[in-house]
Amino acid sequence: MAIDTPRFDQTPKPPSAAQPDAKSGAQTFVKPLLIAFVLFYLGVVLVIPAVNVFVQAFSGGIGIFLNTFTERAFLNAAKLTLLMAVITVPLNTIFGLCAAWAIGRNKNFPGRALLISIIDLPFSVSPVVAGLMIVLLYGRNGWFGPWLEANDIKIIFAVPGMVLATVFVSLPFVAREVIPVLEEIGTEQEEAAKTLGASEWQTFWRVTLPSIRWGLLYGVLLTNARAMGEFGAVIVVSGNIGGKTQTLPLFVEDAYKQYHTQEAYTAAVLLACLAVVTMIAKAILESRTGAKTGVGH
Repeated sequence: MAIDTPRFDQTPKPPSAAQPDAKSGAQTFVKPLLIAFVLFYLGVVLVIPAVNVFVQAFSGGIGIFLNTFTERAFLNAAKLTLLMAVITVPLNTIFGLCAAWAIGRNKNFPGRALLISIIDLPFSVSPVVAGLMIVLLYGRNGWFGPWLEANDIKIIFAVPGMVLATVFVSLPFVAREVIPVLEEIGTEQEEAAKTLGASEWQTFWRVTLPSIRWGLLYGVLLTNARAMGEFGAVIVVSGNIGGKTQTLPLFVEDAYKQYHTQEAYTAAVLLACLAVVTMIAKAILESRTGAKTGVGH
């Protein structure tokens, strides 16, 4: 007499539609909630304040908005802001290239980590503290103050002090953008150029510079944006003297305090447009840099 052996289906059955997985259901709500929170946070902190600046600037009409561009105080502030960028960007570009070359092409020299940390110092030091450090060095009672005063050299409350402050806060950008690009491209092409008889200068101009151009432009762009938008360090060393040591960010603060709100909002719109242009150019350069070298910023 044969005995039937019960058979058990080993294929797992999918969960019933009437009993959905609680974990997957919870995950379904997490993503929309996170996206909603991010959008809400950006709207409150960034988008609404930025839109309000434009609304206030044009609230009196386009004519009043354009009249601000003819005022002497505004023009002086704009010229001084441009001067800060014209001086600071080339200086920090040259320094950034030299520092990036020294660090990117020499990975094992003693003190490399310390040098990188020193270059990154402006990222962590408050701009106000940076301005105070310059005052303590070059002010009337500073280390070099008596010698500067004896030789009738004015640093604090003058353009040289503002340049020093701007150079300090925008120092790391070029170096920190070029270093990873140099490390990524390696030295094979440069060594091949030298083998073919190229000098150091020819190798730099024809091989190295074309390879790092997008990272370099990216660093220069960020340096320019920081130089033209710096407030904290510059206000400490400049004294915010209208028509003499007042840049556009300082002009915005001073005009708002004096209840010249239209002028303040107009200058703020100009700085905001600079930020938008910087952001667009930054995105373009990021994509080009990533495509050329594979380095993500």
